[in-house]
Amino acid sequence: MDSLHTLFDTIGGVVWGPFVLIPLLLGTGLWLTIRLGGIQFRTLGRAMRHAFIDGSSDSDSTEGDISNYQALTTALAATVGVGNIVGVATAISIGGPGALFWIWVTGLVGMASKYTEAYLGVRFRTTDAKGEQAGGPQWYLKRGIPGTLGKVLAFLFAIFAVFASFGIGNLTQANAVATNMESAFGISPTATGVFMFVALGAVLLGGIQAIGKITSAFVPLMILLYILGGITVLIIDAAQIPAALGLIFTDAFTGTSAVGGFTGAAIIQVIQFGVARGIFSNESGMGSAAIAAAAAKTPHPARQGLVSMTQTFIDTIIVVTITGLVIVVSGVWDQGREHAGTMTADAFAAALPGTWGGTIVSISIIFFAFSTILGWSYYGERSLESLFGRVVTIPYRMFFTVVVFFGAVTEIDVVWSFSDLANGLMALPNLVGLLILSGLVARETRAYLKFDPKLSKPVEEVQEFVRSQHMDWK
Repeated sequence: MDSLHTLFDTIGGVVWGPFVLIPLLLGTGLWLTIRLGGIQFRTLGRAMRHAFIDGSSDSDSTEGDISNYQALTTALAATVGVGNIVGVATAISIGGPGALFWIWVTGLVGMASKYTEAYLGVRFRTTDAKGEQAGGPQWYLKRGIPGTLGKVLAFLFAIFAVFASFGIGNLTQANAVATNMESAFGISPTATGVFMFVALGAVLLGGIQAIGKITSAFVPLMILLYILGGITVLIIDAAQIPAALGLIFTDAFTGTSAVGGFTGAAIIQVIQFGVARGIFSNESGMGSAAIAAAAAKTPHPARQGLVSMTQTFIDTIIVVTITGLVIVVSGVWDQGREHAGTMTADAFAAALPGTWGGTIVSISIIFFAFSTILGWSYYGERSLESLFGRVVTIPYRMFFTVVVFFGAVTEIDVVWSFSDLANGLMALPNLVGLLILSGLVARETRAYLKFDPKLSKPVEEVQEFVRSQHMDWK
């Protein structure tokens, strides 16, 4: 097991190193930002309004399994997880406060990547044997890129996504729930495992419709709880915020000297762990959110692309920022890597009275982790289905539900290394595909936003526009 752990760490170090995934992630996001005319900056307000206020009218569309809001919350359920709390702390504990700056950069350019992959998820989706929408990189890479290359990229993505669903999407999250249930409320991991087994199985029986209903109900509440707790801490420590921001921006370009339990970080470490934890948190460029976007009821891919884009903004620019700032302003960031797992809780506890700080973080981790399990169960199922057909759906759900129990009662360090590696390997074929298909997305996006700049056209008019553009999509 130790040798396997070392192997995963070694390969992961190459994949996530300065010459493979980091330049590809940042370069793809920057390229898409340019090709799409800075879409994440000039349309964010409209996208947020459409996602949370007037986007329900899109449900009148005849195609799709869930509303675009439910698709957004399903994707948020999968991305707003332990990475937003422990992952950010890990990045800062290794790379220093400057890592938060590179998380922001990853998020900002990643919004263009998230828009593009969600657009393509809807644009090239298909209908499965049960009449449900199926889409994501495993479909748009194969259908959008002709020849062998597209098929190979789609196959690689699907394989890595299935493995990732059991790693970062199940075992690690289940362990996080069980650990925090035991530390916060004294509930044994076995009892937690049994409860998650039953709860997850009940939800998965209903498929994407049940997942969409559950996530649309509790995801906003869980995020709001954490945000309010974090804002309270920042208000209490408001005097420290200017110095903390100065430290973040300075260390982003100079590295961090050793202080306290912190061993110091070179600039390459700051960037590496900032970018790695950034994508670990918001999944922009990984292609996973496109699987949920493909199930949305929407009259045009651009509308769902814009809605999905807000997910990265919420995840990184809001939730991750609160975590990072709380850690830096509280001064606990220099405790050392071995304290990364409790660093966020320590930061909250330092400002809030009694045990409130630790309790808020523990409850947030529990909800964040369980919601991630729900979202990733759908991602893995759809990826496996693209390889073997609908026949694997029920066996996958059953096995996925069983695995969550074992994740709760066992702690396997190698799973974390494997999860990081699987996430990185997922992103590689998807990013190549985004670059190849960027011209199509840019051209069709410009045409749609010229036709409907306010995202307010009735569904019937949008459908007529689609016909006039001869777009072959469902």
